[in-house]
Amino acid sequence: MARTRPPGRLDEILDCAARVFTAKGYRRTQMADVAREMGVSPGTLYGYVAGKEALFHLVIDRTIATDARELPALPVPTPAPGQTLARLRERLADETRLPRLAAALRRARPGDARAELEEVLGELYDLIERTRRGTALIERSALDEPELAALFYVEVRRDLIARLTRFLERRIRSSHVRALPDPPTAARLVLETITWLARHRLRDADAADIDDPRARTTALDFLVAGLLPRAGARPAPGPAHTRRPPRSRRPAARPPGRRVRRRRGAAVRGRPERSAR
Repeated sequence: MARTRPPGRLDEILDCAARVFTAKGYRRTQMADVAREMGVSPGTLYGYVAGKEALFHLVIDRTIATDARELPALPVPTPAPGQTLARLRERLADETRLPRLAAALRRARPGDARAELEEVLGELYDLIERTRRGTALIERSALDEPELAALFYVEVRRDLIARLTRFLERRIRSSHVRALPDPPTAARLVLETITWLARHRLRDADAADIDDPRARTTALDFLVAGLLPRAGARPAPGPAHTRRPPRSRRPAARPPGRRVRRRRGAAVRGRPERSAR
C-alpha cells in the first residue's frame, strides 16, 4: 500500500528548512533541526528527501525562483557532486536576466529618461524583493561554502553591478543622467539602497511600519530624482587622479618701453649708500 502524504506538507518542510538554513547555514544544519522546527520526527522528513543534501538542493531549487513547477518525485534523491551549485547558477542566471535593463543597454537614447530609470530600477527592486528569502539563505550558507560565495558574490553580484554601471555611464554620455563622480560607486549605492528597503528593513524593528508598496515607491522616487540631470547644475568633478593640476600664477610682465633705471650712486634697496672715497 502506497504511503500517503498530507497535501501541503512538502511546502511546509521547505519553509521550515529555509528558515533553519538561513539561521544556521548549510554546514551547521542537521535534519533534526528542521524536524524540531516543524514539530515532527526526523523520520517524517526522510519520506520526502534522502538527506540534508537533497533537502538543501530542493530548497535552493524552489526558493530562488517563484514560478510554479511540477512536484518532484519523492523522496528526492541525493544530488550528484556539483549538481546543486549548477542548479543554483542556472536559477540565478534566469532570475537576474533583467530584460528591461538589457533593452535599455541596447538603446542609444531613451525617449523618456525618467520613465526609463523607473523601469530599470523598478525591475531591479522587484528582483531583490522577489528573491529575498532565497538570497538570505544563500548569503548565510556562503559563509561556510567558498564555492557558493564565489558563485553568488563574484559571478552574479559583480556582473549585476557591472551592467548597472554600463547603463549609468551610457546615460551620462547622452546627458540623460547627471554627471556622477564615480559611476561604479553610484551603481553600488543604487543596489544597496534598494536591497535595504526590499530586504533588510524587515529585520529592523524601527522599520516595521514601512510596508512593501511604500518601500518600493520611496526607493524609486529617491533614486530617480537623484540621477536625473538638474537644471543649471555644473557637471560633477571627476576622480582626483583625473583632475588637472591648478595653473601656476606667473608675475605680470612689465609693459614694454618702461625700463626702471637706477641713477649712478643711488642706494640699492636694502643696502646703505656707499660713500665716495
